[in-house]
Parts: sequence; structure tokens; C-alpha cells
Amino acid sequence: MSESDWWKRGVIYQIYPRSFADSNGDGIGDLPGIIGRLDYLADLGVDAIWLSPIHSSPMADFGYDVSDYCEIDPVFGTLADFDSLVGEARRRGIRVVMDLVLNHTSVRHPWFLESRSSRDNPKRDWYIWRDGSGGGPPNNWQASFGGGAWEWDERTGQYYLHSFMREQPDVNWRNRELKEAMLAAVRFWLDRGVAGFRLDVINWLVKDELYRSNPFGLGPTPRPYDLQRHLYDRNRPETHAIARELRALMDSSEGRMLVGEVYAEPPGDPVLSASYLRPGDELHLAFDFSLLFSKWSAARFYRSIARWMEALPPGGWPCHVLSNHDQPRSASRLARGSRAEADARARVAAVLLLTLRGTPFLYYGEELGMRDGRIRRSEIVDPIGRRYWPLNRGRDAERTPMPWSDGESAGFTSGRPWLPVDPEHREINVERQARDAASLLNFYKRLIVLRRERRALTAGEWIPAVAGKGEVIAYYRVAGDERILVALNFARSLRKLPVERPEDWRVLCSTHRGAGETQSGLALSLGPYEATIWEER
Repeated sequence: MSESDWWKRGVIYQIYPRSFADSNGDGIGDLPGIIGRLDYLADLGVDAIWLSPIHSSPMADFGYDVSDYCEIDPVFGTLADFDSLVGEARRRGIRVVMDLVLNHTSVRHPWFLESRSSRDNPKRDWYIWRDGSGGGPPNNWQASFGGGAWEWDERTGQYYLHSFMREQPDVNWRNRELKEAMLAAVRFWLDRGVAGFRLDVINWLVKDELYRSNPFGLGPTPRPYDLQRHLYDRNRPETHAIARELRALMDSSEGRMLVGEVYAEPPGDPVLSASYLRPGDELHLAFDFSLLFSKWSAARFYRSIARWMEALPPGGWPCHVLSNHDQPRSASRLARGSRAEADARARVAAVLLLTLRGTPFLYYGEELGMRDGRIRRSEIVDPIGRRYWPLNRGRDAERTPMPWSDGESAGFTSGRPWLPVDPEHREINVERQARDAASLLNFYKRLIVLRRERRALTAGEWIPAVAGKGEVIAYYRVAGDERILVALNFARSLRKLPVERPEDWRVLCSTHRGAGETQSGLALSLGPYEATIWEER
């Protein structure tokens, strides 16, 4: 792989900036706080950090409602702080990837304020405005955060579209001027040294020109949002043309990368995600979220992985993720029983994530086994949780502050944190795990070092050996003469892995064995929740 293909061999670390590190004591994480923790990230071994939105925003959806694409919100710092972050990260061999919200802006964005001012404003068509139908909205489209997707505007007598909150009006990508303004914002950040972008809900950008109503699930009456078939308000074929324009812009500079959030209902559609991966033409990477919704089962995990690999076009490159800012953390989702058992499962998941063919994404704190925080109703700030509690408690639990120490505020802030620090930070924190050679944090470090050292783990073929049978997943990673065998036992009991000449394999990294160990007999044994990486001697 060339230097420009860093995104294929690298490990990318997602930071939710509000919760990573606070430098000024206001209880909210910021860019100087991230700068102060770059040595930790370099020691962990990551190649890039992806920052959830830091653009200017009223924070109705905590940054996913942008009011200025070319400014940093003051709560996070300044453009000078951002430039310093890029430079300091580069000195440590770390690239910076930004979140980019292209489907919608804030209602307070100057573009929307102009668009809303009158029907004949030059920016009116920069957003999606429609007359009502039959005394109501233009059609039956539903918003992702609940309720109808159309908001009545008294001043101009029309509805505007919002696929999420009413504070987040959708822009009109069919308008050339809007498109050029968005591309200019992309150039602005590329010129400041950004290595790439994570594209929020990239498959939602274009809507049906006829604004036809969506069909519902089975039955004669309308169903809730999650059963509406979103045929006309997302996944339109024209979106691929936009992806190609973005790719052409990225390719004008060497070593830039685009990763798309291709979100489907229900989540996890590898064919849809893979459709954005035409090599050299559309996105470099696209998320398939199947693993985020897989229960602890070797068969289910393998099925999700195999479907993703099979869906890829020739030359397409996969990426893998176990946690993010919108879904429960893997250490909570996959946990069962005692803390020791939860930790054992977290180690198996870590080996899987860092040895599969493709680019791994880590969510901040995942390397510690950080779990979902405990949020009381009075502490909820996420608009989803505030609206739908207790049916949906929102996303706050997976966004709690990073536990740096066992202090009162976990070393995150000297003030009152914007979300409560989870009580488990007394046990699960960076300082404690850094001192413990057997900790999950140090296990992640060893895995990342091994991944960097062995070409088979970054560029090699992925050859399945055991497809989840008997709660075991095993596969080979092969590059030239280098052959590596990865075996994962999802079970609480001993398992056997038949291989030819077990004595020819030696341990590279393991949850149960020392490096360099070999084994004789007719099979390789796997202890309960064992994950081992062998190299053929």
C-alpha cells in the first residue's frame, strides 16, 4: 500500500469532542483538551482521529445542526486551536478527519435565514420548500427523530423539509449554487490540512423530485416511523453523482479520504453500503453497521462479516466498527455476567476488530472497555431521550466523559461535566490501565503494534476457516509467504480447532497464551473466551 492509502492500513479513533478532554473547566470537552491528550493517542498507536462535529452550532443536536461550515464553535475553541491540533497531530503521525453534515443545516444558518425570508429570495431553492396538500403537509414523510418531516412556516405559507429535528432543515442538493457552496466548505478544510471527512447520512442527500408519499409496511393503516419504507426521501440514484463529485475533489490532493455513514432502516444493509464503494470513483470507505446490532454469537458475527465481504465490489475496501456515538457501547451491549466475563468478551471483540480485512474504527474509551454511562431522567440532554423517555432513553449513555483517572470528574474536567461521569471510572480509567500490563488498554496497544508490523493483517487476503460453528470464528490472513491464523472462541467452554500440523503454528498475540508458544497434538485448543493470533513458522 502507498502512503496515500494510509486509510487502508490505519486505525481510526473516533472522538466525541464534548466528552474527551476539557481544558478550561467549563465541563465541555474542547480542542485544546484533545491537543493535551495527543501523546496518549500516539502511544495507543492510532493513525487518525475522527472528530464528531465541531462547527458553529446552536447545539439543538449537539453539532449536527451547523450554523457556519467554516467556523469552529466557541465551546470547542477557535480556528487557531484547530490549526494547532492539525499541526500537533501531524507531528505525532496522526491525521485529522472531520465530521461533515451535508444533508441539513441549522435553522440559524445564514443560508436558511435568507431562504426563509421570502419566496423570491435567491436562496429560497437552497432548501426544500413545498406547498401543502389536502390541508396538510406535502406528503407523509416521517422524520428520523419522530413526527412528520415537514414544518409549516407561517411567514411564507409553505412547508420546509427536515429529515431530523425541525431545527435541522434539509438542503436542496439539486440546486447547483447550494452544491458549490458546500464544496467550497470542503475545500476550506482541505486547505487547513484535514485528511478526510466522515459524511453524515450520505445516502439521504437527494429526494424524489415528485415528492411521492412513502409506502408503509404490511397492513392498510399507517405504521410508526420505523416501518415506513423510505423509498422517496433517501437512497435516490442521484446521490451517487454527488459522491463522485466529492471524490474528485478529494483526489485533487493526495492522501485524502471519505468515509460515508450509509444509514438504512433497519440498520445494517451491506449491499447499500457497498454500492458507494466503486473503487476510484465514489467513497473510499462506507460503514456497514451490522456488527453494531449483532448479539454475542459467533454465528451471527460471522454472518454479518461474511455478508459485508461478499457485498463489496471488486477492489472495494471494507471498514469495521463496534461502537459509535449513536449506539450503545460494545462493552455494554455484548457484556454478560461478571465484570471478568465482560472483559473477556471485550478482548475477543478487540482481536476481531483489529485482524479483519479492512479499516478498524475505535470509539473513544473502547480501548478501556468503557461502558454506557448511567443517566437519570433529570440528567438527559439528548433531544431523543428527552422526547421519548422511557421508551427511548437517547444517546447520552454512550457519550459520557472519557475516564482519565479515578478522580471526582475522572480527570475529564476541573468543573462540572456536561454529562455525569460514570461511577465505574473508579475501576475503568486510563491511569489505572496504563499501569497494568494485563489491562485491556495494553492489550489494544499490543494488537495495534502487531497489526502495523504484519503485512498480512493490513493488506492480506481474508480466508474463512470456521464460520461460527460451535461458537468459533477462525480465519487466515495471507500476504505472500506470510500466513496468520486468527481464532476466536465466543463460548464459556473449551473448544478445539482442527488444523494440519498444529506444531507449525506459534502464538503472536493471545488472551490466554504467551507470545512464541507452540502446541502439539491433532488440534489447537481454545480456552473459554480465548482469542489467539498464530503465525505459521
